[in-house]
Amino acid sequence: MGALHEGHLQLVRAAARENDVVIVSIFVNPTQFNNAEDFRRYPRLPEADAALLAPAGCTVLFLPAVEQMYPKPAMLTFDFGLLERVMEGEHRPGHFNGVATVVSKLFHLSRPHRAYFGQKDLQQVAIIRQLTADLSFDLELTAFPTVREADGLAMSSRNRRLSVADRMLAPRLYGALTLASQMVIDGKPAAAAQQVAVQYLGAEPALTLEYFEVVDAGTLQPLTGRAQPAQAVALCVAAHLGGVRLIDNIVVESSDKGFGCF
Repeated sequence: MGALHEGHLQLVRAAARENDVVIVSIFVNPTQFNNAEDFRRYPRLPEADAALLAPAGCTVLFLPAVEQMYPKPAMLTFDFGLLERVMEGEHRPGHFNGVATVVSKLFHLSRPHRAYFGQKDLQQVAIIRQLTADLSFDLELTAFPTVREADGLAMSSRNRRLSVADRMLAPRLYGALTLASQMVIDGKPAAAAQQVAVQYLGAEPALTLEYFEVVDAGTLQPLTGRAQPAQAVALCVAAHLGGVRLIDNIVVESSDKGFGCF
């Protein structure tokens, strides 16, 4: 949706390495916002974005207007079942319907062979995988790991809206994730890891926690008990800081060599 950062450019560079033509769409999609103020304040920097894209390997920049993408209000609705009953779907009703609608339109318009998304929006990637399978889009979907600042904060367009003081506090989300993920790796129950993370975040009054969940990385359903061998576990958080909503996640996967973080 624009206001590009290194995480976005990583996707563009990967696409340029693997394809002859790279199309980047920038569109602040109104149908996936359930907060009008958030939509109004979302950063829009088309000229700066365009200057970053060409050196990264973008060959086509698609910058449609709302009237082009939605000449009439979309009537179709999507239901992704349990995938959208939790976390972002639970706290942002209608969000994934808007995501699925606009992604479907973009896939139809561009007919890509491959599509690239970032893991920071873990639940969105899961939804789009399901959408691609259900509607038989003939493309390969690739998700890339979250790109972080030096202090661990996940790169996000919304970070631009943080005050200096809030920017210093924002890495606490990553701190909670790493703390809880280590407990999962150590074989502690999911509920214990969740409780420790919630307490850690609750110690900072400026942060308002929306959720902290420990879930199966495939189904996104809450993990009960301890992680099982060969199970991928996602730890996901959403919180408000200075009027800015931030999300992040860590995925831990087990193998013959033990757990690893992604």
